[in-house]
Amino acid sequence: MSNDTPEKIIIGVLALQGAFAEHQAILSRISLPSHPIASLLVRTAEDLAQCAALIIPGGESTTIASVAARTGMLQLLKDTCRDPSKPVWGTCAGCILLAKEATGLKKGGQELFGGMGVGVRRNGYGTQLESFEVMLDIPGLREPERPFAGVFIRAPIIEHVDPSAPSSSSIETEIVARVPPSCLPAELQQEAESGTTDYTVVAMRQGKKFVTTFHPELTKDERLHEFFIKRCVLELPAGK
Repeated sequence: MSNDTPEKIIIGVLALQGAFAEHQAILSRISLPSHPIASLLVRTAEDLAQCAALIIPGGESTTIASVAARTGMLQLLKDTCRDPSKPVWGTCAGCILLAKEATGLKKGGQELFGGMGVGVRRNGYGTQLESFEVMLDIPGLREPERPFAGVFIRAPIIEHVDPSAPSSSSIETEIVARVPPSCLPAELQQEAESGTTDYTVVAMRQGKKFVTTFHPELTKDERLHEFFIKRCVLELPAGK
């Protein structure tokens, strides 16, 4: 008798530091027809080898990078993030780590995993006191008429977008969400309103790579996790 049960898609969540448990909790609620989803907390090379995709959570980007170096995972994570065939999503701190370059880093700098054609400014919105929540219109989500709560906590700002990914000029870049210029620090609002900068971009897909500068894992809304699985992991067309 043949077994027609489809194989589970294992989504790894890097669990070196940060909000990895929150990502795993959301993944546990996702049920896609014909595509059963499982999650795995990733701390070792053996863990990562079992995963079809990787999520790098919000937290402290410098700490995540230093723990990765200390545990021997740094080069493997760089290789994974820079491989165009590997689906990877970075949220907040994960966005910084996936960036091609970053400013506003702590003294001495930090290691970046790379993989996305973006330049970011660490803590671009300011300190914890400047944290905020804003409802985002994201046309690519299920039920696009229902806004998504964007939670910004010491969030990075995307300073510029390279229309081609670092690894291939043929990889599609999709701007998934923007914030109103009024959400930006006052000194950046005028530049953003002129349309000459990328400061308002807060979610972006580049091939199988995806970044959000905010924290979807701190909401009860699983639609962005679904978006990542459908568009980056399963490579389904928009709207499917």
